Amino acid sequence: MKFAAIFDWDGVIVDSSAAHERSWEILAAEENLPLPEGHFKKGFGRKNEFIIPQILRWAAEENAEEIVRLANRKEQLYRDIVAASELEPLPGVRELLAALNAEKIPCAVGSSTHRANIDLAMRLLGLEAFFSGIVTSENVKRGKPAPDVFLQAAASVGCAPGAGVVFEDAFAGIEAGVAGGFKVIAVATTNPAEALHQTAASRVVHRLTEVTPQTLRDLLAA
Repeated sequence: MKFAAIFDWDGVIVDSSAAHERSWEILAAEENLPLPEGHFKKGFGRKNEFIIPQILRWAAEENAEEIVRLANRKEQLYRDIVAASELEPLPGVRELLAALNAEKIPCAVGSSTHRANIDLAMRLLGLEAFFSGIVTSENVKRGKPAPDVFLQAAASVGCAPGAGVVFEDAFAGIEAGVAGGFKVIAVATTNPAEALHQTAASRVVHRLTEVTPQTLRDLLAA
């Protein structure tokens, strides 16, 4: 069976939540802007272009230039934090990618983060060889929970939606994967497994050590 694995990045490949949250805090202090309670959880998995006007209320939606300025500064702060840290992939990531690569199963990234963030982490972790396609927030107009980023990621490796498995940790991302016609494996890094079981994910795991290439074949054959 020909199929592909499509990975979200933050919370699936790397545990970057602390660095992302800290970058929002630094930006808020720089700009003297308030951070609403619970903002980070509400925005997890979403594009900055949604978070800044809709959740943080830092700029009007029609003020695209200001939204882009804030979004770019936030991501630069994030990369500064990551570059100064000892970034590691989440448990099971390297082993699963190696197993998929050994069986010539194409892998792609479909993420709401910026491409520069992924490029930096790829270099730091030495994961470049495992991925044949990368689609990020800059490549789509509609962010998750719209399925666009996953559809484009699948297309980048020659995979039809029904022949792909998406790995996600965020509710918006799970919704996006299901909407795109993919089987979805939800990873309990950002949200508890009990909550993920209430979604339309095909399977819930605590970490990627629980997944093998055969796991994907079984899901797609079900």
